[in-house]
Amino acid sequence: MTPPHIHRTFALFIVCLISFPPLCDGGNILVFPLDGSHWINMKVLLEELHARDHSITVIRASTSWYIPEKSHLYTSVTLHMEQGMEDVFGTFLSEHLRVLLGEASTMAFFKITKDFLLLLSDAHLLWCDALVQLFEHSNFQILRDSQFDLVLTDPAIAPGVVLAKYLKLPIVLNVRWITSGDGQFAIAPSPLSYIPVPGSGFTDKMNFMQRVKNFLFYSIILLQQRVMIGPHYTAVCEKYIEGGCDIISLLQEADIWLFRSDFVFDFPRPTMPNVVYIGGFQCKPAQPLPAELEDFVQGAGEHGVIVMSLGTLVNDLPKEVTDAIANVFAKMPQKVIWRHKGKRPSTLGNNILLVDWMPQKDLLGHPLTKVFVAHGGTNGVQEAIYYGVPVLGIPLFFDQYDNLLRLQERGAGKILQLNEISQSFEQSLMEVLHQDSYRQNMQRLSDLHRDQPVAPMDQAVFWVEYVMRHKGAAHLRTEAYKMPWYSYYCLDVVLLLLAAVTLLLLSTVAMFRFLCYRCLRRSKAKQH
Repeated sequence: MTPPHIHRTFALFIVCLISFPPLCDGGNILVFPLDGSHWINMKVLLEELHARDHSITVIRASTSWYIPEKSHLYTSVTLHMEQGMEDVFGTFLSEHLRVLLGEASTMAFFKITKDFLLLLSDAHLLWCDALVQLFEHSNFQILRDSQFDLVLTDPAIAPGVVLAKYLKLPIVLNVRWITSGDGQFAIAPSPLSYIPVPGSGFTDKMNFMQRVKNFLFYSIILLQQRVMIGPHYTAVCEKYIEGGCDIISLLQEADIWLFRSDFVFDFPRPTMPNVVYIGGFQCKPAQPLPAELEDFVQGAGEHGVIVMSLGTLVNDLPKEVTDAIANVFAKMPQKVIWRHKGKRPSTLGNNILLVDWMPQKDLLGHPLTKVFVAHGGTNGVQEAIYYGVPVLGIPLFFDQYDNLLRLQERGAGKILQLNEISQSFEQSLMEVLHQDSYRQNMQRLSDLHRDQPVAPMDQAVFWVEYVMRHKGAAHLRTEAYKMPWYSYYCLDVVLLLLAAVTLLLLSTVAMFRFLCYRCLRRSKAKQH
């Protein structure tokens, strides 16, 4: 039985569509976002699309902790979910932090890895069930009749991709991660000899053993996709998509990939014409700080300010870690602005300001900010590059180590593991703070990132509107994904050529043996 509040949501949706029809010059966009920090990226893009008179409908979960039901930017359709993504990841994160601190055995580390893979599988299953609920809802016909121009979605969890296929709409991906990891591996040639797999911890300069490990990491990702994640989407496709489908093929069918990276940050690699790199698109010139925060910053004088934030999923670290960090901060002449929601550290100094929320981009863009202590999320790393602030990174999970590794490889940041904080936090912070090379290298990355003919946000909006104008962008999309794997790698061609060469060699040997046999017979005949 359908929960009654879903009927109310759809009724509100109908009223909004009737009362606020899209302007003639604007498009009608259906958005299927991902929660958490991914929503921060999507919201920035939606604000720009809304400013250009596009009508936007957002599908959200009833348990969403970031995506509000009511907004001036969009009309929302809410899906009932018993469990939110925050709940799914909460317990795992606590266990994972204990492993990073070295409080568990090697076996516990393998267990936490297994639990993480199962956690990802559960998250995808949760959203696949929600998608089925949407398809089966009595008012789903409203969405079908709403004449959307395209679907804009974040495919790290990919029900939006299946929905676009079902509605037969063009699709634009706001993407870095897909169901099987880095999205570029699914769409572009990705030689494992110099393209590191996410989670490997390698750069684009790998020795032999690292290439072996890189290959094994890639094999694990493929196995995870095929065995633990792909079947959830395949079950939905077989039921609702004519002819069935698999999620990777659906992703490869996408018209435009708005990829949240660039080659100032990432290692060079092959790419495709429908991949548009928009790394740092959420960045813009810093705005003035609130008066009280500006007074605190100015109080630092020539010593400057240190900004610390560990992202949206981690409110605080274990007590011994936060006390060690606070103790180091308290001894420094710099002011510190620290996003921290947990228990107040016992070693807190007068130079430290704890906040629940901070205007991170405006702080990073402030001329007195000297160092950014961060977990290495994509948003924070891109913002640090844009504003030219060196990073002391404390990676915790997901892609954070790989992100920070790219900064460290370019001399613009330093990685400090969580279990090294008690011994090395002060030394590492002083190194990043006082060695000019870190700021100089980061400033160079900032100059390279900003030196573009078209701003990343303008590129993103242009390509969304391009897809609407032309009803897709199939001419930019490779058809390689329709080929069997053995055809893609030309194994059938190689086998044919090997067969031809083998046949030629065997024919030559047979002819040679025949000639030798004839000569031998003639020789014997002459002897008689």
